Amino acid sequence: MSIAQTFIVTMTGSLGSKRFVIDGVQQPTIMMGKGLTYRFDVSDSSNTDTALRFSTTSDGTHAGGTIYSTGWFGNLGGGNPGAYVQMEVAADAPSPLYYFNLAEANGGGKANTDGWGRSYWSQADWGDTN
Repeated sequence: MSIAQTFIVTMTGSLGSKRFVIDGVQQPTIMMGKGLTYRFDVSDSSNTDTALRFSTTSDGTHAGGTIYSTGWFGNLGGGNPGAYVQMEVAADAPSPLYYFNLAEANGGGKANTDGWGRSYWSQADWGDTN
């Protein structure tokens, strides 16, 4: 299984107001294509005492939702060298999913799973040379 994209995840803010920063952008909407595998590198020390999870509900368990675990895999705890969360997006995955911090509310964002693996909507298709 190959990784379609690796996202670098850090946290900003202090305890009680931590927010995910993905690839340098605070709480962005990310795009994940169905049938592809994504890795979220949570090895940065700012991820200590946090846990990136997914839900079909915005803000996950903090808003009465449940953890979406289909295709999810975690390696070590956040803030440790080599730590990551991996998501293989199922062909029937709902869109959107929401990433959230299991440890505290309001730190996550949206993950569209119908974006064909693009990191943003105007990006060219894979193999497109234009």
